[in-house]
Amino acid sequence: MAARTKTAKDRPSYRCTECGWTTAKWLGRCPECHAWGTVEEFGGTPAVRTTAAGRVSSAALPIGQVDSRQATARSTGVDELDRVLGGGLVPGAVVLLAGEPGVGKSTLLLDVAAKASSEDHRTLYVTAEESASQVRLRADRIRAINDHLFLAAETDLSAVLGHLDAVKPSLLILDSVQTVASPEIDGAPGGMAQVREVAGALIRASKERGMATLLVGHVTKEGAIAGPRLLEHLVDVVLSFEGDRHARLRLVRGVKNRYGATDEVGCFELHDEGITGLADPSGLFLTRRDEPVPGTCLTVTLEGKRPLVAEVQALTVDSQIPSPRRTTSGLETSRVSMMLAVLEQRGRISALGKRDIYSATVGGVKLSEPAADLAVALALASAASDTPLPKNLVAIGEVGLAGEVRRVTGVQRRLAEAHRLGFTHALVPTDPGKVPVGMKVIEVADMGDALRVLPRRSRAQAPQEENARR
Repeated sequence: MAARTKTAKDRPSYRCTECGWTTAKWLGRCPECHAWGTVEEFGGTPAVRTTAAGRVSSAALPIGQVDSRQATARSTGVDELDRVLGGGLVPGAVVLLAGEPGVGKSTLLLDVAAKASSEDHRTLYVTAEESASQVRLRADRIRAINDHLFLAAETDLSAVLGHLDAVKPSLLILDSVQTVASPEIDGAPGGMAQVREVAGALIRASKERGMATLLVGHVTKEGAIAGPRLLEHLVDVVLSFEGDRHARLRLVRGVKNRYGATDEVGCFELHDEGITGLADPSGLFLTRRDEPVPGTCLTVTLEGKRPLVAEVQALTVDSQIPSPRRTTSGLETSRVSMMLAVLEQRGRISALGKRDIYSATVGGVKLSEPAADLAVALALASAASDTPLPKNLVAIGEVGLAGEVRRVTGVQRRLAEAHRLGFTHALVPTDPGKVPVGMKVIEVADMGDALRVLPRRSRAQAPQEENARR
């Protein structure tokens, strides 16, 4: 009797238990999610099918005849979040808010849930990480109690969809998408396949009901959003919630926004009573003092379109070890090291090489843009000479390795913000454009010009005092 030949239907196929990727042969590592040992045999290879043309849900219209009123944004009740969203939440929009543990994501969204709730617009808050009583305690603390805010503690996707049918909310908040699972999909909650299924089901429900959805997302150790990259492509808006857990400042940045710009930043202050928006956060980054102190310099940084005045501080002391310390906080170590090299080679300040140097920002703000280079360099030079910079002075500009001070974007906007806060003098690169009336702007071409704001006597004495100490 002749042996039966295996057909395509009889041949086994393999599937990754993490992301659901399928293949006709076994592999030790999944090419999709790069997980080892997750490819397993699960049955015959599915037959190839083609899709025939079907009935359309609605006729195609000229774009000018499409009703845009259905995409009108509704305010969340939190002005700083509305700024980043582009005016508020659009019906049917799905927003992904990601951030590190403890940064305040749940606190912010619970506040949004209470303020966005009304008789005509119900809100459903689904928590999958805490119990309902724990969320109620937080709501009492931040005063987020509303009769039209509904709370449920669920980890099953089908139960979440059931709550949507019962409550019929205008806004759904799910905390978080990595802790909800579908019983129809294999794998633990937070896996590639589970996150994809949960997000897909909630996105379909949002579009069908015209319901805005806020999803909380976890992040990896590197700071990227956990889960498949497809999640960021499926949602309409991706927001990043940032902040040092030891500082009060929190920033919400737009990473992706189909309904607005991504260059806006929302500023919040986290405190015992909850979280509040900061329309003018510059006060958090400044130290109020009557007289200037050596080693401090002010600059204006741009967070998106928003200018913020920040303070850079530096301290130099005699080193007790062969390799002097270089410690930074809120500044990039590589940029500070470059400024030290420029000051030593181009600014002729030799007192920095064998001293411990500490540099930091005030209020937990992180300065990463090159426009803060000039302020960092002047703070270091001021600390080395033990001479304070003139009062009410801000420094703006990028410093190159040749010692030149380069132009940066938004100089006029930065100067306007500094003038609004009462600063009267500014060091800027050449050709700054229109400057505020009543503000004295000093144009500098290189570090030699910038260092002239320090008293000549003190700058000349610094190397002599250093040699005397030796």
